[in-house]
Amino acid sequence: MSVLEEPIKEVRTLRNYINGEWVESSSDVIVDVVNPATMKVLAKVPRSSADDVGAAVEAAREAFPRWRRTSPLARSRYLFRLKDLLEEEFEAISRIGTMEHGKTIDESRGETRRGIENVEVAAGVPSLMMGYNLEDVATGIDEYVIMQPLGVFACVAPFNFPFMVPLWFLPYAVATGNTYILKPSSEVPLSMTKLFELLDEVGLPPGVVNMVHGGREVVDAVLRHPGIEGVSFVGSTPVGRDVIYKVGSAHGKRVQAQCGAKNFFVVMPDAVLDPTVASAMTSFFGNTGQRCLSGANLLVVGEDDGFYRDVVDRMIDASRNIRIGYGLDETVQMGPLRAPEKKQRVLGYVEKGVEEGARLALDGRKFDIVGGYPDDCFLGASVFEDVTTDMAIAQDEIFGPVMSVLRARDLDEAIDVINAYSFANSSMIFTSSGGAARQFQYEVECGNIGVNIGIAAPMAFFPFSGMKDSFFGSLHGQGRDAINFFTERKVVIQRWF
Repeated sequence: MSVLEEPIKEVRTLRNYINGEWVESSSDVIVDVVNPATMKVLAKVPRSSADDVGAAVEAAREAFPRWRRTSPLARSRYLFRLKDLLEEEFEAISRIGTMEHGKTIDESRGETRRGIENVEVAAGVPSLMMGYNLEDVATGIDEYVIMQPLGVFACVAPFNFPFMVPLWFLPYAVATGNTYILKPSSEVPLSMTKLFELLDEVGLPPGVVNMVHGGREVVDAVLRHPGIEGVSFVGSTPVGRDVIYKVGSAHGKRVQAQCGAKNFFVVMPDAVLDPTVASAMTSFFGNTGQRCLSGANLLVVGEDDGFYRDVVDRMIDASRNIRIGYGLDETVQMGPLRAPEKKQRVLGYVEKGVEEGARLALDGRKFDIVGGYPDDCFLGASVFEDVTTDMAIAQDEIFGPVMSVLRARDLDEAIDVINAYSFANSSMIFTSSGGAARQFQYEVECGNIGVNIGIAAPMAFFPFSGMKDSFFGSLHGQGRDAINFFTERKVVIQRWF
């Protein structure tokens, strides 16, 4: 493909995928899917109804008994075939991600790779789904644990990683013998449409995987439908806590809700600054700050004003030189925010920070766009100094390219600051001290810890963790947590005469 080759050539109206077929939504409400870099319409997506969810549940429930009886080895072979197709379509999938979301092509390629890795891990289900046993728990009596699928599960997916996040869940659900319903974000449904085209080519039995486009009506139907056993969600804390977790749990469902974040990027006096600054640029401004693992608060440790000034000046200089533009241009380092209203939300926080008394050391409202694209969704990197923990810019999840700089006298104070927050998704420390690193990982109340790592993103065979207001449920996405979420442990105690 040429540098700006776009795999989406024409506008089309998307359809749902139910019972192995592409079907029209029962709703006549249609919304546009817009490329945030060019503001061109890429597709039209339906706002499906509860009836569409009901049809998907019926198909999934009907498919479940036969799929559950398919051997784990046979189920894994479908995933091996899917993995091969994903590799063949790797570049096209990545470019679709950039077109619908706005992230740079390198970021999209990383997302595609992480998604494929989850398919690879889930394909190991013959080993991952093994139970355990003990002979002679009493004389002549043996006891077993068997892991069994439960039925129909569903996913409510976010806009920021439209390809990767559904694959934290779907492959594991299907591999363990469940059937599945996916609701993509209506803002970015094209990545999942591509995935389901490949799933259709794989030849899964009808009803095993289903996709229903839509908004709140679809989400509400998923949460309340008695035929759905559990729901996976990634998104904001208010929605995850007050809607997905509360409503889903009230209707007897298993729920895993991975939610918001306000992540700390801690720089110790002994940090090696060149790689630290490079890591910070990716952490704070990669994906245009629309990442639940993004750095948000830069916490510089120590009372040496010279060290503080050196760190912050380096951060500002690097942030000022970020190339902003259409992510399909390989030279671009930061793309647009996903939508105009998301840009306006971030601008509101920039203005709020100034009102609160923070010093806007780098104003992201002033920027140049490589290629002259419309500026509806673009925004530059902002850096605030003189930030205190009671300010909104230090407390709220901004979800955009904003760095708030704070100070702490020592590591103990830094840890106290972090632990006082209700968000607990990720925290990173940059240091040359093993003792400091161990204290940090031991004492910080946070799900994902980075030591000299700017984005503490777990590999597919580890859980994507989170604590406090960043996660609701008991089992996370990915790895063994996902296997356990999608299965129940049945205990068998037996004796033969």
